Parts: sequence; C-alpha cells; structure tokens
Amino acid sequence: MSSGVKIFAGSGSEDLAKRIAESYGATLGIVKKTVFSDGEFAVSFEETVRGQTVFLVQSTMPPSDNLFELLLMVDAARRASAYKICVVIPYFGFARQDRKDKPRVAIGAKLVANMLMAAGIDRIMTMDLHADQIQGFFEVPVDHLYGSTIFNTEIEKLNTGNLIMAAPDAGGAKRANSYAKRLDIGLAICHKQRKKANEVAEMTVIGDVAGKDVVLVDDMCDTAGTLTKAADLFMEKGALSVRAFCTHAVLSGPAYERLTNSKITELIVTDTIPVKREHEKIRVMTVADLFGDVIGRMVKNESISSHFII
Repeated sequence: MSSGVKIFAGSGSEDLAKRIAESYGATLGIVKKTVFSDGEFAVSFEETVRGQTVFLVQSTMPPSDNLFELLLMVDAARRASAYKICVVIPYFGFARQDRKDKPRVAIGAKLVANMLMAAGIDRIMTMDLHADQIQGFFEVPVDHLYGSTIFNTEIEKLNTGNLIMAAPDAGGAKRANSYAKRLDIGLAICHKQRKKANEVAEMTVIGDVAGKDVVLVDDMCDTAGTLTKAADLFMEKGALSVRAFCTHAVLSGPAYERLTNSKITELIVTDTIPVKREHEKIRVMTVADLFGDVIGRMVKNESISSHFII
C-alpha cells in the first residue's frame, strides 16, 4: 500500500516543480545529478521512495538530456521500490513528430512514449500536446491538461465587445474555434504555407479583423515566425491590437528579435518551459497551482474534469 506522496524535479524544471510542490502542500524531494567529465550523467534519490507515490516533474524541451534524465529518474524510482511512478511533463518534447508526414521519417512522439513505458511509468500528466492523439501512444492513463484553464479568464477580461479569436494556421483552427464559441465572438484564420520547417513562405487571412482586438491562440511559440507574421498581417488588415496566448514558450533562434520588431501587442505564455530572458512584450502565467491541484485530486482519486474548460 502507498504510504505517502513525494515530488521530485528534473534539472530542467526545478523552479516550476518547487512551485507545484508548494501548491500541493509538500516540499520538493532531494534528487542528485552527477555529471562526469565526458558528459555522461547519473541521478539518485537522496531519500527513500519505497512504497511512495512518486511524482517526477520534468519538461522534455531540448536538449534531449532533459528527456534522458527523466528516464533515469523513472528507472531509479522503480528500482528503489516506489509504489507508483507518475511523470509530470508540462511540455512534452518531440510532440510535433506525431505521424509520418513524408517518407522515411521517425515518429518521435511514439518513440518517446515507448521509452517512458519501457522505463516503467504508471501515469503521465502533461499539458497542451501538439496533437491530442499522442495520448493514445501510451498504455497508461494520461491526464492531458489544457492551457485554456489558465488563459480563459485573461481572455474574458479583454472582451470589451470588439474581440475576435484567431488561429495562426489551419491546424490551430479547432482550438481557436472552441474559444470563439465559448465567448460567442467571431473567428479568423491565417492560412500559411511552408517551404521548410520553421520558415513561413506565404500567409493570408480568412475573416474580417478590421477594427477588432485580435487574440491569437496556439500550443507553442518556437521561432515566433508564424505568430509575428500573423500579427503584422492582422494589423495591416485593420486590427486595433493583436495579443497571442501560447502555452509553451520555446522561443528559439530569432524569436526574441522577431517579437521586438513585430507589431504584436503582447505574448502571454506559461512557465511549462523556463523563459530564457525577460522581454517587454512577454508575460508569463504560472501553471503551478493547476498541476498542484490535479496532483492532489489524483492522490485522493477525485475527478479533474472541472479543469477542462475548453
């Protein structure tokens, strides 16, 4: 039988894990990472986990060391006789590789799921997967939380009568449409064409945004190319302002420079990934209380469906 709950953090998500533990009402457990001179590393729990329900918090953003560190933590917990091992992956890396979109490519998301299953997890908790169907890659329960739980209240505050929801591409139309229906407002979509990854070749607007305050929603902001191009295009079409809500602040490459030069008013993100540096247009909202509450409900075997707003 389980005799308690312990929460541990991977080195990539220490700050968020500490806030999650505080929200749950516990202190973060002690885990040690030893790095050898050749770059190899090992992890060890510095306190007993025998018979405990263990929550391991680690976003698997690049570098892939974060993923492998999580796998080592799972293996260490299983070998130390943990009762149950629940991995909390606020940002699930490799989620964009959810299918074969061209010949001779890997399905990275499925490979990551296989590795986590082989390591011995009992449950996974994550947020805003790039593709919802990734939940089916696992043979254990998946608690898939949504950024809308965090963003919905903020978006409602912006609705002064001329708000319109927007998707930066066709793939995000379903998400944006869900917000639009809940708020009973209009919807606009940007249609983009790519010649290669992380580079938008052409973009057009479907919908009337003239005289509107536009709210873009997406699961992640990587190089910010799509968001900034969309924001500038909406402003050219007569929008009054453009704000973007993106759950995962990947913000790689020229992202910060593009935000600075763009007409986008504000980018609101969560702390599923540590923001590399502050920026006048970036505002961070924490997911700690959401994850802390869900962990508490899981431990008590209570429903979490009330968190699924959109």
